[in-house]
Amino acid sequence: MIVTFTANPSLDRTVALPGPLERGEVQRAVSVSQESGGKGVNVSRALCASGVETVAVLPGADSDPVLAGLRHDKVPFAALAIDEPLRTNVALTEPGGVTTKINEPGPLLTEDQQEALIALLLERSRGASWVILAGSLPPGFPAEFYATVTRRLRAAGNGNTPLIAVDSSGGPLAGAVSGTSQDGVSGKPDLLKPNAEELAELAAAAGFATASTAEELEADPAAAAAAAAAVVRSGVGAVLATLGSKGAVLVTADGAWLATHPPVAAVSTVGAGDSSLAGYLLAHGLGAAPADCLRQAVAHGAAAASLPGSTVPAVHQTTPDAVTITALRKD
Repeated sequence: MIVTFTANPSLDRTVALPGPLERGEVQRAVSVSQESGGKGVNVSRALCASGVETVAVLPGADSDPVLAGLRHDKVPFAALAIDEPLRTNVALTEPGGVTTKINEPGPLLTEDQQEALIALLLERSRGASWVILAGSLPPGFPAEFYATVTRRLRAAGNGNTPLIAVDSSGGPLAGAVSGTSQDGVSGKPDLLKPNAEELAELAAAAGFATASTAEELEADPAAAAAAAAAVVRSGVGAVLATLGSKGAVLVTADGAWLATHPPVAAVSTVGAGDSSLAGYLLAHGLGAAPADCLRQAVAHGAAAASLPGSTVPAVHQTTPDAVTITALRKD
């Protein structure tokens, strides 16, 4: 069982444009689609598509369109009832896969609701192999929320704690990486999944000597691996860094690898990173070695980029045999 936790889920609307986005002009959409979304929800959707047992933990009223979408798609979920509607995010996609996203902030949850959401996660995570803490946080949540949840999961596990992955950005991501230990319980995740921009920020915060931009990390996988290694040295178990069309790197305490996929005809990059994480988890659950978990991650991400909107691929739609794995130095 893989449990995903999405504190700030959304209804994701994807508007496909016939040409480049023209600011200040009227443009007619080619198509419009919508899916229940948020990073953790997307991971659960991708796992369900491949027959992997999962449950998505999130807030939301029973009548909210996000929960209705999950029921329609037969994605198991556990929701904390709230009164406010969940947010709607809009993605504008251009031919070639260029995507512009407009994300709403999300509902305000009280401290009591935040605690109830954590309690629901702890309840549903008993016996899970992984817990995925994913996405942005609603207004009012502390930046160190994911570190707090990580410690709570480990404290409640009594030696049978699931592995914990974090996929977020900005303050919540930085708070997860800097999560200190309390009473001997670490707040740092077993796996972190940044993109190139987030990796550059994290490496700088971890004191990595050579600062690099996202563009530089995507162009230089060795630099990306070195930056990820700096994050691993800070106490994170492993880093799976997606580098857009350049593939991804995986760095653990024992090694570093680059995975690349032949170019695909990109339709929409919405959810590609979430699908990459789902591919990694799918392979890990089958006992695959780290390099082969990375292989499936990149295969999933490439397949997602070739699908419209926020559509997630099933494993049979991926091409892991087309992925090339290269061992890298970590420093």
